[in-house]
Amino acid sequence: MISKPKRGANTLGALVYLYGPGRANEHTDPHIVASWDGFAPDPGRDPEATLRQLRDALDLHVVRYRAKREFDKHVYHRIVRAADTDRTLSDEEWEAIAHRVVAAAGIAPEGDPDGCRWIAVHHGDNHIHILATLVRADLIQADLWEDQYKVEDELTKIEREYGLKDLSDTRTREYRNAIPKRAKGAELRKAQRLGREETDRDRLRVGVRRALAGAAGEEEFHARLAEQGIRFEIRRKPSGDPSGCTFTLDDGQVGKEVWFSGSKLAADLTLPKIHERFAVGADEPAPGRPGDQGRSATVRYRASTTTDRAAATIDDDPRTGQVAAVVSGTIEVLDTLALTSPVLSRKEINHAARALEYTAVARTRAARGEMRAMRSAARELLYGGPADGSGEEGTAAATVLASLVLLAIVIAKWHAVQGHQRQAEAAHAAATHLRTVYGRHAGRPLALLDTRGRQLPEPVRDRQEAALLQALPADQAARVLAEDGWAALAATLAEAEQAGHDPQALLTQAAGQRELASADSPAAVLTWRVRRNSRLPAPVPKATAEDRRTSAARSRSATGRTTTPAGTAAQPPRPPAPPAPDTVRRTR
Repeated sequence: MISKPKRGANTLGALVYLYGPGRANEHTDPHIVASWDGFAPDPGRDPEATLRQLRDALDLHVVRYRAKREFDKHVYHRIVRAADTDRTLSDEEWEAIAHRVVAAAGIAPEGDPDGCRWIAVHHGDNHIHILATLVRADLIQADLWEDQYKVEDELTKIEREYGLKDLSDTRTREYRNAIPKRAKGAELRKAQRLGREETDRDRLRVGVRRALAGAAGEEEFHARLAEQGIRFEIRRKPSGDPSGCTFTLDDGQVGKEVWFSGSKLAADLTLPKIHERFAVGADEPAPGRPGDQGRSATVRYRASTTTDRAAATIDDDPRTGQVAAVVSGTIEVLDTLALTSPVLSRKEINHAARALEYTAVARTRAARGEMRAMRSAARELLYGGPADGSGEEGTAAATVLASLVLLAIVIAKWHAVQGHQRQAEAAHAAATHLRTVYGRHAGRPLALLDTRGRQLPEPVRDRQEAALLQALPADQAARVLAEDGWAALAATLAEAEQAGHDPQALLTQAAGQRELASADSPAAVLTWRVRRNSRLPAPVPKATAEDRRTSAARSRSATGRTTTPAGTAAQPPRPPAPPAPDTVRRTR
């Protein structure tokens, strides 16, 4: 049996779907086969029962709970489907199965009179829908911790008892093989006893990933492990051939170390998978050299270009191997970005990387080209040096973060199409974390550009609007023009035009790098792409006359003589005003 959960916020909407024809007319004779008390009103059998009556009964505890506090997504919807080759199960059999599933999930534990309210609706093609509302009779939210794993274990028992096809391998492959391995009870208790937020297993997994991110080979990998206090050993067969690898934290407790094999950390941290990464390689660069100032901004711009290409790759070629490579490489990029970003940004970026681990694709060989490109971007970020988050580095950080948000959304869409709900939710969680840190970097430069855009002369603004309408499809252009971010984009296009670029060509190039429809602000995405592609400097506040007078006074006071005020003649001359439209130099 296969079972997948969904969460929602509309009980009546879910009931309308269950008692309707379904998306492909697969719902025949919908009726309740089991419920929390055995007396739920059933519109499928009782002509006087209505969907609203059933909704009110299911939502009873939710309404009482919401009188005191908010609760979003209170609806729990789980499909339980038999295999195509299984015999047709009776209503009585489905009733018994439903009771076991809701007990395993934590919705209505066996013998608990205060469990949640739920129903199981049977359809004609050998499956049921379990619909529950997640507030118990004692007005406590249901505890659904690891519900999927517990339901899977119960389904394995059900299959054996009822003589059904054993699909445990399929369930394990889909939900468990690719995701990080769970800590055991003893590990959790140890972490709690020592006052640590993470278990040793989790600390090792993150440390090994960071050591791998962009590493060119085993020597560099081992050195990075040692820097993080992680010991590494290779297990060998009697023949001397390697059979695996193990890791432990070097806490100074000789003889008491707890070793974890790579497979016990994550499916892609086994010795063969680690060697596979080294075989793929990573281009450039050598460790940073003196005089490499500004490199951290440059590598972030390049990483954003690589990220945009990765998103386009999934759109163009959504094969599993391509997605596996992109996900693995993106985690490396995020880990190195976390290590080289300002302190305030590291936590959210790390959370995004950890969330994306749950979107990994199991048992497939990653595409070498995509893996190499992303690993190279990670290596450049690592050796490009730390960024302080201001000026050009802040703008470059906002650019790569905007690209990573959209890539996470593309990954979420791919998993959703495959029916991988949990992986899709994890990708959306990663996007949420990235949006948070993006806002910290993007707020100031976008505000400066917005001010400039609103001050543009009307002919200049109209010219940029015309370029947008010619470069983008009508619906996309209309959305961008309606955004608050349009002024910032107009300012960027005017600046690029003044530097000798063709705004329409820049917009066509930026829009051609895909995935604008899912962006929170397509105007902002286009702004960063145009600035990156045309190599425009970071926006800085313009000094006012009062600022210049104050600066000059301070300079005279400090030196006792008149000096060139900061921000005037000491800087390069201002560029000339933009020429008339018919004389603008275009570069295509």
